[in-house]
Amino acid sequence: MPRSGFQLIRPIELSTSVVFASPHSGRDYTWSFMRRSALSELAIRSSEDAFVDQLIDHAPTFGAPLLTANVPRAYVDLNRSSEELDSALIEGVAKSGHNPRVASGLGVIPRVVSNGRAIYRGKISLAEARKRLLDYWHPYHGQLASLLQEASQTFGQGILVDFHSMPREALDGVARNSQTRPDVVLGDRFGASASNLIVDQIEAAFVNAGFIVSRNTPFAGAYITQTYGRPSRNQHAVQVEIDRSIYMNERDLTPNESFDCVKRSLQSVLADVCNIGRLDRLPLAAE
Repeated sequence: MPRSGFQLIRPIELSTSVVFASPHSGRDYTWSFMRRSALSELAIRSSEDAFVDQLIDHAPTFGAPLLTANVPRAYVDLNRSSEELDSALIEGVAKSGHNPRVASGLGVIPRVVSNGRAIYRGKISLAEARKRLLDYWHPYHGQLASLLQEASQTFGQGILVDFHSMPREALDGVARNSQTRPDVVLGDRFGASASNLIVDQIEAAFVNAGFIVSRNTPFAGAYITQTYGRPSRNQHAVQVEIDRSIYMNERDLTPNESFDCVKRSLQSVLADVCNIGRLDRLPLAAE
């Protein structure tokens, strides 16, 4: 079992309502897990958001907490509902209504990694699946909810910026349609998870740092964005997808020659995004 499901780094002084998170960058692949897998160590990492936590590790220096996963996505997917259990993988789970993510093997306990490659040689028990959720899924989401509640109580609002990475091939369709390949895709579930004003400011932070940005295509946000984005309650959630090819070699999952440059550019983004959530920048409440 992974030792701990997540790592939380708090700022010395909390000075912004922004919370940064990376739920898919976990890489604690234990020997017992790998022994049961049908995949190589490299193949099983293909669905991991490799190095995203390192790219944004300066967030606490700008006054914001940073929550990152240790548990691998292939073991427990923190960006899925705890109810998204796959009957094709887990013994004792009844088949339910059609869920495209579960049907494709990408439930909360994934059956496959990228390109549909099976993680296991057989099934796992329902008791094991529930233990994974108890040990890793629930603590992560409990911590995330607590951070957003703290932001809301302190600043009157909470802004979750949820960082992910996307394979370059995922952008092929976007490039064909628009002839512009984005470096970053912001997902706000087409306006349902965050106010347009906040998303506009987040987009401007990336653009000012030199990134090409698009919204909601091909990724509009999944469980985390849907669950924690409540603009009517002054709680906003924006998913950030970064093209992996701009900072890493996708074939062998190693940082490329642009890694340090991308990280420096993201430091500027983090600083600007944190400014969005400072008390002296918040809009005045209606009288």
